[in-house]
Amino acid sequence: MKFTLDWLKEYVDTGDLSPETLAEHLTMLGLEVDSVTPLFPELQALKTAKVLSVEAHPNADKLHLCEVAVGDETLSIVCGAPNVRENLVTAIALVGTVMPDGTKIKASKVRGIKSHGMLCSERELGLSDSHEGIMELPSDLDHGIPLLEALGIDDLLVEVDLTPNRPDCASVIGIAREVAGITRTPLTLPVDAATLVHSNHDFSVDVEDSEVCPRYAARLIKNVTIEPSPWWIRKRLLAIGLRPINNVVDITNLVMMEYGQPLHAFDYNKIAGKQIIVRHPKNNEKTFTTLDGEERTLERDMLMICDANEPIAVAGVMGGMNSEVSDNTTNILLESACFNAISIRRTARRLKLASEASYRFERGVDPGGCVTAMERAVSLLCEIAGGEAAQGGVDYYGGVRPLNSLKLRISKTSALLGIDLDYDKIADVLQSIGIRCKPKDDDTIWVNPPTFRIDIEREVDLVEEVARLIGFNNIPTSLPTVSLSYPEQDPIRLLRNQTANLLADMGFSEAINYSFVTEKHLSMMQLAEDDSRRAQVQLLNPLSEEQAVMRTMLLPGLLENLKRNINFQKNAVKIFEIGKVFTPQGENEQPVEKERLTCILSGLRAGEASSLYYSDDTVDIFDAKGMAELLLETLRLYGCGDDAIRFRTPEKNEAEVFSDSGQCLLLDSDKGIVGQLSRLLPETAKEFGIKQDVFFIDLDFELLSSLKAAAKNFQSLPVYPAIKRDIALLVPANTKAGDLLDTIRTSKEKFIEHCEIFDVYQGKPLDTGMKSVAVSVTYRSPTKTLTEKNVNKSHTKIINTLTSKFNGSLREG
Repeated sequence: MKFTLDWLKEYVDTGDLSPETLAEHLTMLGLEVDSVTPLFPELQALKTAKVLSVEAHPNADKLHLCEVAVGDETLSIVCGAPNVRENLVTAIALVGTVMPDGTKIKASKVRGIKSHGMLCSERELGLSDSHEGIMELPSDLDHGIPLLEALGIDDLLVEVDLTPNRPDCASVIGIAREVAGITRTPLTLPVDAATLVHSNHDFSVDVEDSEVCPRYAARLIKNVTIEPSPWWIRKRLLAIGLRPINNVVDITNLVMMEYGQPLHAFDYNKIAGKQIIVRHPKNNEKTFTTLDGEERTLERDMLMICDANEPIAVAGVMGGMNSEVSDNTTNILLESACFNAISIRRTARRLKLASEASYRFERGVDPGGCVTAMERAVSLLCEIAGGEAAQGGVDYYGGVRPLNSLKLRISKTSALLGIDLDYDKIADVLQSIGIRCKPKDDDTIWVNPPTFRIDIEREVDLVEEVARLIGFNNIPTSLPTVSLSYPEQDPIRLLRNQTANLLADMGFSEAINYSFVTEKHLSMMQLAEDDSRRAQVQLLNPLSEEQAVMRTMLLPGLLENLKRNINFQKNAVKIFEIGKVFTPQGENEQPVEKERLTCILSGLRAGEASSLYYSDDTVDIFDAKGMAELLLETLRLYGCGDDAIRFRTPEKNEAEVFSDSGQCLLLDSDKGIVGQLSRLLPETAKEFGIKQDVFFIDLDFELLSSLKAAAKNFQSLPVYPAIKRDIALLVPANTKAGDLLDTIRTSKEKFIEHCEIFDVYQGKPLDTGMKSVAVSVTYRSPTKTLTEKNVNKSHTKIINTLTSKFNGSLREG
């Protein structure tokens, strides 16, 4: 919203407020002032000049030699304007002046005679499109004074950034009302609270839908004369960036900026049947040509202003060429209406047609101010355009809602703002901006918000108004009483963050995929038709066919991520996602949301590290198992505790259909199966366009979160040395290597500190059906240094236990 200080002062006395102080006050009221700048700074160097004499140029028929007085100077200037004459007061650009278009005026010879400046037209000054001659100023003006002073535009332009909820301030009077609340001075309005006598002898108005057009007022003005507007109107419009057109159009624009009420003038003689019908387009009305000459495509829900035959304007946006006011117009029908904000916003966006009128209608105009703004325009049209207003007019207000009365509690207002208030204080600030108040009881005020404050709907809105007008800076600052207790944090969120950090430390990257996926994923994963995960939540309005359902698995999305990486020649991939899957419950029930953790590994074990330092081995099932073990050990859910997770091979039908059953492990607990890790079947990988081996870890994160981690045990650092012994044992090939470790760990040998497998071998020269498992056992005593005798005794017992339990023998050689 733009306005000038001089224009503002026509409606309110700003007192001794400086422009800077005024801008600060408006900003604190919620009307953020973007800038306060001098008006027309590019014209500051220009001055007024008086033509003393005019002679014909000796070397050109259309040029004149002029003697021009500029203050104490008399200059010789060559001018080609047809209206230059003796005693004419005009604008001059002296040598060195930079014009608005960037041209620098120099002393130069024109057809052999030197010219010391330039007499300027309005177009050269950027004030209008007129270029028929140089600018003509009142003859009683002094010469040599600044042009801005002579034109009355030595002023400041203020630009305010309005929030969408304050359409009442999209006008100079709206801003003046806020200033009046600061200075506690009354508003001076050109027309206030006008009414309209209903008369439809000359024309009729029919509104088909009062929801989209709550109010429509119109008046007929006859015998107008179309001509340029007087300077005082043109300067107002030029100051805020609007182009003057003619007196009728300029008056409607002036009143719109003054009152915030858009108006439109129709050529009355072009209105068929002398009827105005506010309706939507008919089926055969497909296009419409607006005032800018563009043919616009109409849609069924766009609101149009029509005559008896066809549309003549797009309601609230722009008029049409078929009813435009032209130089030949003598009678005009003036429209002042209130349209539905959503309807106008939708129409303006679809037509890609933004205007000053649509800007105001989109935010909501004052339904109670239509007639007042129209009467202001009518008085100007009669005064300036010589029009004669027909008696009465039409004022349809079938959709205007009654005034909303609100109750404002004094105690509630004081409590919310943290200051002591009473009726007199609250009523004083509210009434200063036109909000009427009266007491209901000792603690309650009846408040009637005016029609121009469409944003005030609730008690809390009134509290905000009180805070604004008192001044946020005047509300004392106090710190709330806050308990020093540490806030309880969500354990699941903490576990999620810890898990994500651990996986990132292992070299994984986190993926965040859409919850909306394609239905094809489940078929690509080769799920059975009766698999519960095939029941999916269907979206009513999907973004695309590829995002039509809510996911029931995380793995397909990660496989799509892997495929994209491979397409970009990034074959070594480790990614994970912690996200929700959705299971439908019923037609009118919300789906069940469960959180899962899924990881995939594929490609080189060393990633993109140089093969000079690392082997080119690819990841395998042991990488997946090792990472799962490390994750669970760090979370204290593996190897110890009541809820410890165990790895085991799946029984029949326990493995996923897309898992390689020969390379698959289940993660089991006393509360149920937590998940599994496996190699993805190659045929499933091919469904996603992946030709390399893929290994995955898929966990029920909610079940994982419910498991109780083992208590932390702390031990002092060992004082005595450890002794390591290796066991190379030949056992049947179907013996699980992990069972050997479990046997050692659960033995009652007190000196065993740690054991691990460091080699498994099958093949020659071993017998068929046998394999070699090498285990390293670490012995240590917390109280003494172990002797060979101590270690041999324990080691022999371990060997005897293993060979007897697993039908094995020590490997020799």
